[in-house]
Amino acid sequence: MPSYRVSEAAGLLCVSDDTIRRWIDAGRLVAGRSDRGGPITVDGRDLARLAQELAASPPEDYRAASSARNSFTGLVTSVLRDGVMAQVEIQAGPHRVVSLMSREAADELGLEQGVLAVARVKATGVIVDAPGNRR
Repeated sequence: MPSYRVSEAAGLLCVSDDTIRRWIDAGRLVAGRSDRGGPITVDGRDLARLAQELAASPPEDYRAASSARNSFTGLVTSVLRDGVMAQVEIQAGPHRVVSLMSREAADELGLEQGVLAVARVKATGVIVDAPGNRR
């Protein structure tokens, strides 16, 4: 099962390390240590669940002032497989990216809930908005 260090979890959710620690202390995230007392790690599946929860209600003051790059790093929140195809959902900060791919590709990449993944997007038509940046 995938797990992430506190700093990695913080980066993926765009919060501070201290926020992750507070969420662990409050029971909002499942965390543990290795048998040898290594660093605190957060369960990947639980992190994916929280990423979805946070994305469902973005802060009211959230404003995009620039165009996102074509690469979105995030956590796999869902993988639906059938005989030939797979639908993979990635929560990258406030962005939900859905990809359809062959089941074989999803299996080869080891995609499952809680795994770190990067979605790369190529589009011939992209609309860019800057809501908080009117002139």
